[in-house]
Amino acid sequence: MVVSGGFGVGKTTFIGAISEIEPLVTEAAMTDLSSNVDDTRLLTEKSSTTVALDFGRITLDKTMVLYLFGTPGQDRFTFLWDDLSEGSLGAVILADTRRIEDCYPVLDYFEDRAEPFVVAVNEFDGAENFDLEEVREALGVSESVTLVNCDARSRESVKTVLVALLDQVLTSRLANTQA
Repeated sequence: MVVSGGFGVGKTTFIGAISEIEPLVTEAAMTDLSSNVDDTRLLTEKSSTTVALDFGRITLDKTMVLYLFGTPGQDRFTFLWDDLSEGSLGAVILADTRRIEDCYPVLDYFEDRAEPFVVAVNEFDGAENFDLEEVREALGVSESVTLVNCDARSRESVKTVLVALLDQVLTSRLANTQA
């Protein structure tokens, strides 16, 4: 499974909340050089960023293990997305309603891949909460795209998002076998 989204949307936190192993993270300190590139106005406490990937694992049973690969969020690292998405079952696209426009390139990428995905609207402290249908309209996604609210810090919330994605994956696979 791929966990993707814009810069600072909570991908590393999402994987850390659910992984049964200590997640592999490739965090680097943000420097003054990145201040002209990465918009941190709403992320005043952010001091590091993913520069390659995050990795976590969840064992569902003795025969099934899910591997989670988190993509870096900045445009300059999108060249890594193809490698991280190769062979994936589906994707979680994390959205921050304070910076909804950061979702558009990620949505385009996964829509072009024709791969199952869900949009998880990460709830940030102090951010305005919107009805999921309002978020759907702002993103311009069809009714067939599953949207769920999420708190990337909460294991139970992350679990709910992953169950929604697994449902999409199974529905897609079933439809492909019947076609």
